[in-house]
Amino acid sequence: MKVENVRNHLEAGRLVGKDDVLHTRFTLDGSEDTVDNGWGNFQIDGYGTWLWALAEHVRLSGNTHLLKELGEPIQITLRYLELVWKLPNYDCWEEYPEYLHPYSLATAFAGFDSIASLVRSGQMEAGPVAVEDLAMQVKDFIMKYAVHEGRMVKHVWPARALERPKPIIQSGVDASLIGIAVPYNVLPADDPLMQTTMQAIEASLHRPEGGVYRYKADVYYGGGEWLLLTAWLGWYYARTGKIEQAESLRAWIESQADEEGCLAEQVSDHTLAPDHFEPWLKKWGPVASPLLWSHAMYIILVNAIQDHHSQ
Repeated sequence: MKVENVRNHLEAGRLVGKDDVLHTRFTLDGSEDTVDNGWGNFQIDGYGTWLWALAEHVRLSGNTHLLKELGEPIQITLRYLELVWKLPNYDCWEEYPEYLHPYSLATAFAGFDSIASLVRSGQMEAGPVAVEDLAMQVKDFIMKYAVHEGRMVKHVWPARALERPKPIIQSGVDASLIGIAVPYNVLPADDPLMQTTMQAIEASLHRPEGGVYRYKADVYYGGGEWLLLTAWLGWYYARTGKIEQAESLRAWIESQADEEGCLAEQVSDHTLAPDHFEPWLKKWGPVASPLLWSHAMYIILVNAIQDHHSQ
């Protein structure tokens, strides 16, 4: 089993290779996609997110039977995250595999914490992985090494030899840091550290009257405004009572839909690095549209606004 192979590698002090880990992408029949095709395969955020999403589904549906049905994959995922959460890996944008990423760490926290909550409530039996302790370890790591001058940073330099982890200051902020609060709840949305981080995101990544960029140095398709990130910021606003701002972002997203109502990955009218748009266009073709993630985040935003109005 791959998880035990990872454990053996780490205990023996051997490097964990790209094909030793559980991969990020799978085929429809459940087989691992072992071909990188220029995109990295060691990426942990999907595993933490799966655990969190499963717990959310159980909370909303009451279907605790699912926890027994999926007991084995839950424990495999927990054991895997326990082993790898401190290892450098690709971020949620499939970039920067040499670093750790607060967003990815937040998903690991949410995975451990959500399972711990199910155990505490009696909906699930405790397993061999100390999920409550691990959730606190991940949170402590984020607070100790992913913060600079009162806000979160995009990357963390991992421990190497005698070097301790440290925030990479020059990376600035990344819009995915919204996930620290919404939805993964490492910090409450109104926590001062989260508020300062959000202010930095608003100042550097939200184009006035427009959408949200991934990060300042983004050159992918010229670094356009991402619809899903705009919805994500709106989700945060709806959660914190800034409903006018949330409505404004929803209206902007709707204005970007094509004639068939499809939402793209990003829009390229106001790119951060215009010279890089054409090379990406020639390499990969037009910007992806429709993008499921954009539509999903738009639906989440609409529901969050409706939830606010129904309170």
